[in-house]
Amino acid sequence: MSSVKNVIKDNYNMMLLNDYLREKIKDAGFSQLEISKTPTGSRIVLHVTRPGIVIGRKGSGIRELTEVLSSKFGLKNPQISVVEIQKPELSPTVMCNRLAAHIERGTAFRRATMWTLQQIMENGAMGVQITVSGKLRGDRSAFEKHSVGILPRAGHHADVIVSEDIAHVKTPMGLIGIRVRIAEKEKLIPEFELKQKKQEKVKQDIAPPIKDEDSGTIKDKTIDEIKVKTETEQIKIDEEKMKKIETLEEEENKLKND
Repeated sequence: MSSVKNVIKDNYNMMLLNDYLREKIKDAGFSQLEISKTPTGSRIVLHVTRPGIVIGRKGSGIRELTEVLSSKFGLKNPQISVVEIQKPELSPTVMCNRLAAHIERGTAFRRATMWTLQQIMENGAMGVQITVSGKLRGDRSAFEKHSVGILPRAGHHADVIVSEDIAHVKTPMGLIGIRVRIAEKEKLIPEFELKQKKQEKVKQDIAPPIKDEDSGTIKDKTIDEIKVKTETEQIKIDEEKMKKIETLEEEENKLKND
């Protein structure tokens, strides 16, 4: 089997395993799954809101889950560890499942959506967007999108800051899809803040004039005193320095005049 087929097979098995755990340990507040291969087998980390439900009485839940992962999903010697989520409201998977459960119980989707938005923002999210689509009110399919706060839409920092998940719920009207996107302040890339401070520092280094202690007059900074921060500044400084260089033609003209 080629490497491409192996990758496709692993991703497909990962998707099936993720769907199984989402349904199997729903009451435990399943958030995400991490799998890493070790020399002795497979190390599996489950992120949940209530670890006690997964572990079970005297570890019965872990033993049952280990047997299923080994027999049904073909994981060699699975070693399961459970990690508790500190802020479940900032997990898109948890909030997707909660919103789906509210709608499944008969709560109006708009009321459930607004409540979910409020819970996420109150727990320190930078921004959130919830999209609900399907047969919401009539025979025709429609969708509604609700956003609060700051939510990057594109770019590298959006991939780092924003996490999302999708859930589906069956209702008498049909299947409804739910998509939750959450931007977390804790994942904000530090270099953006440092870059802003850096720019302010450049202005302070170049713009203010300096005072001559001997004469008491104010003069501008010389080129050599300026701290170079960017390539553009370096090019400008080099351009000023080049003006002081005498070419061969200028030297010849001086010799002729002398």
